[in-house]
Amino acid sequence: MHPFGQVPVIDDDGFIIYESRAICRYLAEKYADQGPNLFPKDLKERTMVEQGAAVESAQFQPAILKLFKEGGKKVRGLPFDQAVFDAALAELSALLDVYEIILGKHKFLGGDEYSLADLFHFSDAPRLAENGIDVMTSKGRPNVTRWWNELTARPAWVKLTADYAKFRAGN
Repeated sequence: MHPFGQVPVIDDDGFIIYESRAICRYLAEKYADQGPNLFPKDLKERTMVEQGAAVESAQFQPAILKLFKEGGKKVRGLPFDQAVFDAALAELSALLDVYEIILGKHKFLGGDEYSLADLFHFSDAPRLAENGIDVMTSKGRPNVTRWWNELTARPAWVKLTADYAKFRAGN
């Protein structure tokens, strides 16, 4: 169904949607009355969410992927370059220093309400801690720590994490 032969893709009664961020935006609009308002209607609020989502896509995710690319080599027993890994970690840390400032002004990345800008971070950020990289709650960034702890304590995330652990354990 995906024109590039990839996932994710959904079929909503014949309406094919691919790419995770497009799927999330579609579902947030379609089910806006069933849970938190992830994609506000107000122009300024929506722009803040789009701004936070763009930062995640253009800066946060690429920085994390650099870490995973080099760190994954070590896990697979391939030649690992500590300097490349350290540079990627420094890049992500510098980005989180900016998040610290943003989150000092707003409770969440897209404003004062939980939104898609925050939700998009769940695609990669939780794997950092799983791989022993403690940058989301490390000392020196109390606003980032507060934000991340609040996101990971959300009931839906807690349930998803528990379900995934059961799946990995074969239960």
